[in-house]
Amino acid sequence: MKRSQSIRLLLLGGLSTVALTGCQQKPSVSTGNVYTNNFYVPGTGYYHAPFRNWYALPYNHFDPLKQLYFYGGQWGPQPFESITNLSSPTPEAVQLAQNTRTDISRGGFGNSYGGHSWGGGYSGFHS
Repeated sequence: MKRSQSIRLLLLGGLSTVALTGCQQKPSVSTGNVYTNNFYVPGTGYYHAPFRNWYALPYNHFDPLKQLYFYGGQWGPQPFESITNLSSPTPEAVQLAQNTRTDISRGGFGNSYGGHSWGGGYSGFHS
């Protein structure tokens, strides 16, 4: 084999590896999977297993200024106690998580997605 041909093959192999590495997708969120409390999906938030949904703050997050704990989209004076520490999300929660997550490449050219609002009429993301 000529030297120039082996260099081209080496470069081509390296480019293929880079291309394949860049295309790897994170696992999709699904109602068939179970998630623990505070499982984090970038852009979506933290999973609260007893409530089967994602929220902007971690499960039982304590706010020292409010002196309250956050769980299931609400604030309370005590941490929420539940025997449920893993569950499957609702179909609505899965759809919203898949649409708002930022850890996957959506393809296309440029950035046509202008952002999202946590409000959006979906109570799962209000704090």
